[in-house]
Amino acid sequence: MKIIDLSKPIQYNKQDPWFMKVKIKHKPHHKAKWLIRILGLPFKLFPKNFTGWADDTIQKMGVHSTTHIDAPWHYSPTVNGEKAKTIDEVPLDWCYGDGIVIDMKHKVDFDPITVEDIQQFLQENQLEIQPNMIVLIKTGRDKFNGTKDFHKKGTGVSAKATEWLIDKGIKVMGIDSWGWDLPLPYMIQKAKETNNSELFWEGHLVGQNKEYCHMEQLVNLDALPLTGFKVAVFPLKIVGASAAPARVVAMLE
Repeated sequence: MKIIDLSKPIQYNKQDPWFMKVKIKHKPHHKAKWLIRILGLPFKLFPKNFTGWADDTIQKMGVHSTTHIDAPWHYSPTVNGEKAKTIDEVPLDWCYGDGIVIDMKHKVDFDPITVEDIQQFLQENQLEIQPNMIVLIKTGRDKFNGTKDFHKKGTGVSAKATEWLIDKGIKVMGIDSWGWDLPLPYMIQKAKETNNSELFWEGHLVGQNKEYCHMEQLVNLDALPLTGFKVAVFPLKIVGASAAPARVVAMLE
């Protein structure tokens, strides 16, 4: 079996905007010696060649700061009037299944991915979306990961295309852009220019009426075939959270 990592590294990057900053404090081995001594073990009883243990503290990391999966709770407190699931309530059987890559690298920045785009791709490649697949939208924008403009570039999935995928029986979908929708600054600009209150966050807000999860900030989708692999995307079990970082991997026999 070949395992392909679809997750970005979790590390500090000075180019990230403030709302994506990750800060991790790495504690060297030798500092633990004094902690162990304080806990009561004399130095003379330390094991031979014992250097102490390394430790690390995540000082700052939002649940949406890196490769992650959003829970229905992120989009709205309710789905069709019922309480939306937080990330710890998302069924794990949603998070493992057959994968399919939808190649949308030809889409230019700010041009939304439509139902017709997806249908045409499937027809040209003689593919079919089956219920419970995990759908991966490849835009190629992961090349901007780690740059200050990552959240300002790319395409995104329209509300109708999101709804169409859900109606096909898809519970989990993902994208290698910063977000599932068109870039946030662009959505704000267009909403103000057109005075249209329905433009902002339209893909996410499908979750008010139809239950689903999506992944954002995937990487390495170019390493995958279009089909013939499994995807695992198990989130950290953060109680009550709107999302969680996940180590997303594809498995090929």
